[in-house]
Amino acid sequence: MGLVVQKYGGSSVADAEGIKRVARRIVDTKKGGHQVVVVVSAMGDTTDELIDLAEQVSPIPAGREFDMLLTAGERISMALLAMAIKNLGHEAQSFTGSQAGVITDSVHNKARIIDVTPGRIRTALDEGNIAIVAGFQGVSQDKKDITTLGRGGSDTTAVALAAALDAEVCEIYTDVDGVFTADPRVVKKARKMDWIAFEDMLELASSGSKVLLHRCVEYARRYNIPIHVRSSFSGLPGTWVSSERPAGLAQLTSRLAPHPASHPASQSASESASQGDSPVEQAIISGVSHDTSEAKITVVGVPDKPGEAATIFRAVADAEINIDMIVQNVSAAATALTDISFTLPKSEGHKAMEALTRAQKVIAFDSLRYDDQIGKISLVGAGMKTNPGVTATFFEALSNAGVNIELISTSEIRISVVTRADDVNPAVQAVHSAFGLDSDSDEAVVYGGTGR
Repeated sequence: MGLVVQKYGGSSVADAEGIKRVARRIVDTKKGGHQVVVVVSAMGDTTDELIDLAEQVSPIPAGREFDMLLTAGERISMALLAMAIKNLGHEAQSFTGSQAGVITDSVHNKARIIDVTPGRIRTALDEGNIAIVAGFQGVSQDKKDITTLGRGGSDTTAVALAAALDAEVCEIYTDVDGVFTADPRVVKKARKMDWIAFEDMLELASSGSKVLLHRCVEYARRYNIPIHVRSSFSGLPGTWVSSERPAGLAQLTSRLAPHPASHPASQSASESASQGDSPVEQAIISGVSHDTSEAKITVVGVPDKPGEAATIFRAVADAEINIDMIVQNVSAAATALTDISFTLPKSEGHKAMEALTRAQKVIAFDSLRYDDQIGKISLVGAGMKTNPGVTATFFEALSNAGVNIELISTSEIRISVVTRADDVNPAVQAVHSAFGLDSDSDEAVVYGGTGR
């Protein structure tokens, strides 16, 4: 039996009972003969509460101190979980991100991992212990300051540790039973997938799917680490995310499943996975994702000449802001001016507006417009470029739902549109049904939380 890395989100360890339930699952995995490394998020809404508290004290908290504050939530979770495991008769040691060897760059609040040197984790495993690691955090390589990886960074911590430790699998435990063809909170008949390729999962995650962070999927693809997305509230098999569909999917899922004695309500993994063993089960369309966390900025009256767009996006890049969709209108013949619109995270909106305002004299545009009442809907699937009917069906579904489109972006395996925020849910439901993705079985179960 190999080494397994397990990650538990905030909804899984939201209270004392949740922590005890997670501890029993971890011990079951240990009893199955595996070495176990566990990554935990902060309990429930702890991180949000800490952010609110910081904003009450300081409207713009210093990045270094903000990171020191936010990492407290994960440290609480890891210590309590280690205590619960010890009460079950097994030895566990808890480690902060820096103690676990997660080394990052120096960008506070959204640091990127540079290296992982898990010497202390290996020692704990060699001594027969279960290692508990605080997710979402690391230590900067140069200044040795505590850093955070951004929201959802515990997923990335788990996959990075799995790669560094050469783990058999990285299990991501959440409050739904796997990866669905749409958010089951929005589409009640969303269908759970037994397997999805890294590329499709990366597009879904980048387009707003909450179940996995896109940086986590990127890391897993780079180091070819299989991910098993499961619910911590049930013993059901989940969704495998990997480069190729695993051979003997049912047997693999069964071997890594928790001991059934601790989860009497669960069915056997082989029974569930066998339903999707046919290679034709994977449809062209993988799923529909949505994102309401973005805003749109329109730069009005940009001189239509070489270099102006470069200057605009250099100003945004220098402010360390990532952008998503970009659209440039055809310039008006009378004025030789054009408009450029792009989307970006709402949390970065005001910073981008300030950066562009400072650059206005250089770019000589007329004005800026900011809109944070938008939503993005994305259709993801392999083979879309060679199936012309996909695009027509997508836009017909939106039209039939009365949804107006503001921006459009495409790739070989994705079509994305921006609409009004109020239109997102009906748009997702319409597109999901139009492509025959609705499940014929019972409605998907959401055990709690927000999907992480």
